[in-house]
Amino acid sequence: MRFLIALLAIAGIIDSALALRIHYQDPNAAPPCAVTEKFDCGTVNKSRFAVFPPTSFDEDPSSKKIHIPVATLGIIGYLLIGILALANRPWLTLQATEIGFAFAAFLSYIEAYIIEKWCIYCLWSQAIVTAILLCTILWLYLNHRQRRTAVSP
Repeated sequence: MRFLIALLAIAGIIDSALALRIHYQDPNAAPPCAVTEKFDCGTVNKSRFAVFPPTSFDEDPSSKKIHIPVATLGIIGYLLIGILALANRPWLTLQATEIGFAFAAFLSYIEAYIIEKWCIYCLWSQAIVTAILLCTILWLYLNHRQRRTAVSP
């Protein structure tokens, strides 16, 4: 199970790297997923919410504030989840995945109700982190069941 989680984490890293590419892409270039009015990765990845902490409305573009692209945080998060899974640390993997899931869910909320546009890469990331969460829960359940069976006479 941990290898499946690590494989899903690699998929998440690739997905986040593609979103990061869109973040740094020239705004005049059409992103590959500007398909409809509701699906536009460029708009989502260029919004003020595409960085953490979000930029303020009155922030000077030349300010020295540090803003980390959300996709970079995704790469770091998936890398951590993959390392914890391969290190056979199911509880820590669960905790890291829960944080990632909550973060992705919050970003989906922002896409749905604030930006009102969707990014295909973000939706894939939400699906990947959900799959990792379910696999991690199953991994913990199977470990618990195996220990219970080993202890029972």
